[in-house]
Amino acid sequence: MGLACEKTSLPEVLLFTPKVHGDSRGFFLQTYQTREYAAAGLDCVFVQDNLSRSRQDTVRGLHYQLKHPQGKLVSVLRGAVLDVAVDIRRGSPTFGKYVIVELSEENRRQLFIPEGFAHGFRVLTDIADFHYKCTDFYAPGDEYGILWNDPSLAIPWDDPAAPVVSPKDQLLPRLAEVSPDNLPEFTKLKDVGLQ
Repeated sequence: MGLACEKTSLPEVLLFTPKVHGDSRGFFLQTYQTREYAAAGLDCVFVQDNLSRSRQDTVRGLHYQLKHPQGKLVSVLRGAVLDVAVDIRRGSPTFGKYVIVELSEENRRQLFIPEGFAHGFRVLTDIADFHYKCTDFYAPGDEYGILWNDPSLAIPWDDPAAPVVSPKDQLLPRLAEVSPDNLPEFTKLKDVGLQ
């Protein structure tokens, strides 16, 4: 179907662009197909899909699960977001580095955030419908996070004038404040489902 895959500045974080077939009636695209994604370098099993809707300048994240880590293939069905993946794996050569990508209903791009990375996004449009495919189930009680605007990360969120952040996310620690026991360990690419 014409799936394009490119590595980002963090090699485990992959950016996919599905082929869109359009005509006067509208468009069609294949949002996921196991064999094509495996051939492009993403060989993992997804067990749960999530959909969230958020209003403009909402910031969600930076979230991760520790005992039940989730790889996520994310995309935007409506609107646009700045999507962020941060490497928080102890011992990783890219620890504390991030990738930031605009995902939108216009560009149809998808970002794969592997296990061991914190994830968040900021909504750029009036409304955004955000879709996640996850490699493990949501596990209540296994929720961790990093403060979205941690100065040490210096993520360029385009400085929303009035960010809409949940009370829970406002209380998340900075990366330097997180106990090493509450951070995932670095593993090789072959161990996280990437070829």
